Amino acid sequence: MAAAASSTDRPGALEITRKLAEICGRPFARFAGPADEVAGRTARWVAVPGGPHAAAEVLRLAAAHDLTVVPRGAGTKIDWGAAPAQVDIMLDTGRLAGVWHEPQGSSVAEIGAGTPLRAVQATLERTGRRLPVDAPSPGATLGGVLAADEAGPLRHRHGSPCAQLVGVRYLDADGELVSVGLPGTAQFGQAAPSARRGGSPAGPGGGTVPGGASAVLGGAEVPGLDVARLLCGSQGGLGVLVSATMRVQAVPAGRVWVSRPVWTPLEVHDLVRAVLAARLDPAAVELDLPVPVPLPRRRIPASHPSVAGRPDHPAVTGRPARPAAAGSLVVLLEGGPADVAERADRLTALLGPEAVVNHTAPEWWGRYPFAPGDTALRIEVPINDLHAAVYALRDAAGTPVPVRGSAGIGAVHAALPGSLPPERVASILAAVRGVLLARQGRCVVVSAPAPVRRAVDLWGELPTLPRLRNAKAHLDPHHRLAPGRLPGGL
Repeated sequence: MAAAASSTDRPGALEITRKLAEICGRPFARFAGPADEVAGRTARWVAVPGGPHAAAEVLRLAAAHDLTVVPRGAGTKIDWGAAPAQVDIMLDTGRLAGVWHEPQGSSVAEIGAGTPLRAVQATLERTGRRLPVDAPSPGATLGGVLAADEAGPLRHRHGSPCAQLVGVRYLDADGELVSVGLPGTAQFGQAAPSARRGGSPAGPGGGTVPGGASAVLGGAEVPGLDVARLLCGSQGGLGVLVSATMRVQAVPAGRVWVSRPVWTPLEVHDLVRAVLAARLDPAAVELDLPVPVPLPRRRIPASHPSVAGRPDHPAVTGRPARPAAAGSLVVLLEGGPADVAERADRLTALLGPEAVVNHTAPEWWGRYPFAPGDTALRIEVPINDLHAAVYALRDAAGTPVPVRGSAGIGAVHAALPGSLPPERVASILAAVRGVLLARQGRCVVVSAPAPVRRAVDLWGELPTLPRLRNAKAHLDPHHRLAPGRLPGGL
């Protein structure tokens, strides 16, 4: 950190600061402070451009002085993934914000990258619409959600935020605005064979050039390179997102959450299969397996008022008492009120007498199981093997591990204590990945303390690495954008 701070004293540092102030305005350009970090790497400058044109000028200034640039939204996921090799300019997208509506009833809306997701939903709700995206990070911007491809419970029905993407406007490493529209949408007309660079940045609602599965980048055609999709999850390493045109939908008139206690991962497996086979069209199927809190052992006599007369008490049933539930399985149903009520009745009959219908989500809904300082894992596996992944994680850790996420699609998060030494985390990862390898699953380290991040392989096997390397070579050949943030040190 001290080294980064002293670098601002080098000859030319004040000149860079002056130029950034001219571009962004004096209050919006400064030397970086201790809090301006990206996964522990401190920036040298912070620039907050007021629009696409100013953001382009920041990137052109960086290119002229061979400086690196890392975009930042609200900073809710700034510690996710690998630390960049160097952060010269942190480009804050907070002023690249706004929701630009299409005509009333339109199924798409263009949204500035720096717009908080909550503000997007509040604005759309005024016209009875919503973005089917519910990323768990509080305060996250749309650009940050797309850059991390962060999804919440609604991914079960609607897929990741990237699946709702219709088009993007982004700045390349040289500061040129590139507009890319995905094929098959009315807004962008007929699909064209390529995306092209704009000569200069355009404001909100500016001209958009349609793009297909191939893109022309730097004069070379890259077959199959879907630029807009590649930007999702790129953590700013392939381009700086300016705005995204997203699909929107009507807010559902009815919503209920049907919950059932669960005791083992294998039971979860059986219940999820039954729910999916019943064709109830759930919007989300979420699992919460917290670490059980041991309770003091006390013998309560059958005559005690708290248990006397209970039909499930061992004195009445003659069977041993069932242990406290290990977690919960919750299914979200959305649609018309009558249709939701009918499906909820069918679901409760399927899940049994322990199922409960609620009109509000449980407290843990849409939240991660990890806390700051933990080693956060993301596990993705075919749903028939999710229970095997959870058991493998428990066995490797030697203790129950909190797990939460979308059991209906086999994508969950887990948390390891931040106090675990790096070599212990590495051994747990190796064991879990060994089990997942034969099941076509993956275990990724989302975030971790710095010693763990430096010592372990964050991504594991990544079959798409050659394609990612090819994309980086075409979109950012000089490695100016978030160098080292992508897998493989890209």
